[in-house]
Amino acid sequence: MSAIRLLVLGAVRMHGRAHGYQVRGDLEYWGAHEWSNAKPGSIYHALKQMAKQGLLHAHEIAPSTAGGPPRTEYEITERGIEEYHRLLREALVTYDQRGDVKTAAVGFLVDLPRAEAVALLKERTRRIVEWRSGVLEHYVPEDGPGQLGHIGEIMNMWVHTADSEAEWTHGLIERIEGGAYTFADEGDPFVDVRTPDPNPYATGARHPEDSL
Repeated sequence: MSAIRLLVLGAVRMHGRAHGYQVRGDLEYWGAHEWSNAKPGSIYHALKQMAKQGLLHAHEIAPSTAGGPPRTEYEITERGIEEYHRLLREALVTYDQRGDVKTAAVGFLVDLPRAEAVALLKERTRRIVEWRSGVLEHYVPEDGPGQLGHIGEIMNMWVHTADSEAEWTHGLIERIEGGAYTFADEGDPFVDVRTPDPNPYATGARHPEDSL
């Protein structure tokens, strides 16, 4: 599963309609270019590909008064909303050693109803425990990972990472069940965390790829 589709669909959905430079600016503002493959080229490519797939609708709007080619704004379609929620739910329950999909899912967690978010996170903890058991059963010798020399430290890292993530997920569940954050069935989930205006990435000088 690629994080870029989830990130781009979520960013466009949050705005209602957004052009490529605005989506790129939001993702950069959230630091997604540091922890995922959300680089400029992949963002513009994802927008165009998902428009071809019917997940986004491309609106060509008039050129700016300063001239230049028309700018394309993207709007998420019903199919796109369905795909967005499918990706979000899948990312919340799937456990692996990659962080980009998980991070994207946590960023959009509040787009789900509170009860569903809790249920998905509980399923995630169950899968973490299951995954950890599989590591100990299939990869770690009876005498411990030290029997494998320094390669055994890889298994040590996997187990400690799983334990740490399980602990963090339990804490997140407790915070959500305690009333933290605003979820989709309670109001505007992003009212306090939207990119402040003006967005330093999405405004100002026209970017050469704005027309994509």
